Amino acid sequence: MKGILILAHGSRQKETEETLARITDMVRADFTDIPVETAYLQFSERNLEAGLRSLIERGASEIKVIPYFLFEGVHIQEDIPGEIQAFLKEVDSVDIQLGRTLGADPRLAAILSDRIREMM
Repeated sequence: MKGILILAHGSRQKETEETLARITDMVRADFTDIPVETAYLQFSERNLEAGLRSLIERGASEIKVIPYFLFEGVHIQEDIPGEIQAFLKEVDSVDIQLGRTLGADPRLAAILSDRIREMM
């Protein structure tokens, strides 16, 4: 079974986790037949490993890690792949793939334009 893990950076301000929870609920509405979980790279007990384990406990054997990040920085190129490889040394019965960041997407530009219009 497939599973989706939405991975955000994380913040010392725990209230920010509500934003990801709301986004995740919206994503769950689009993928009702696939378990969707969240995790944070930093500043949360709900780290990458915890998110992966939660999906495995729910029966996932093929996990798509989707980074809720804007840029292809060191976290995406090194840190997250390193954590996934370390996890797979312990749990090799699962396939984990890292997806793309949000990046330069015209849909994000449209949201940004809307925010600018709100202020004009």
